[in-house]
Amino acid sequence: MARILGILGLILVIGGASIAKTIPEYNGEPVTAIVVHKKARMMYLMHDDRVLRSYSVGLGFAPAGHKKIEGDGKTPEGRYVIDRKNPNSKFHLSLGISYPNAADRSYANSIGKSPGGDIFIHGNQDLKHRIKQGWRYFFDRDWTAGCIAVTDAEMTEIYSMIGIGTPIFIQR
Repeated sequence: MARILGILGLILVIGGASIAKTIPEYNGEPVTAIVVHKKARMMYLMHDDRVLRSYSVGLGFAPAGHKKIEGDGKTPEGRYVIDRKNPNSKFHLSLGISYPNAADRSYANSIGKSPGGDIFIHGNQDLKHRIKQGWRYFFDRDWTAGCIAVTDAEMTEIYSMIGIGTPIFIQR
């Protein structure tokens, strides 16, 4: 019986280690807003009017303009909030952005389309270097379906700093 319990314990330890991600504790000034400048491909974590951190980002594969419908490859523009955290994202870690809002849904519905959804800040910006040529890889930096991408290391830091409800301002 002791041997069976030992084996089960080992399985739990190994299994838990394979899915657990170490998120560092952040004890600095709180992030009061996230600002993304699409044209500059930059994201800033702000405490009031002061930049705490800045990151180079990748965007949707057709980044110019505001996201209007599902599949357009655009990153939304406007004021949203971080509405969820996913520690088990297939893109390392992710922070959900509250797109679509009521105006986004209304516009898409008015033209008989879906506004899409599942827009995140996520890791795996380095994934673009592993995508094979010929598989929609006609872009250099902008490779997502509308999300904001950073490296896995950056995403780990960002994930630890951002709380649900943090406003995000995505600008042209």
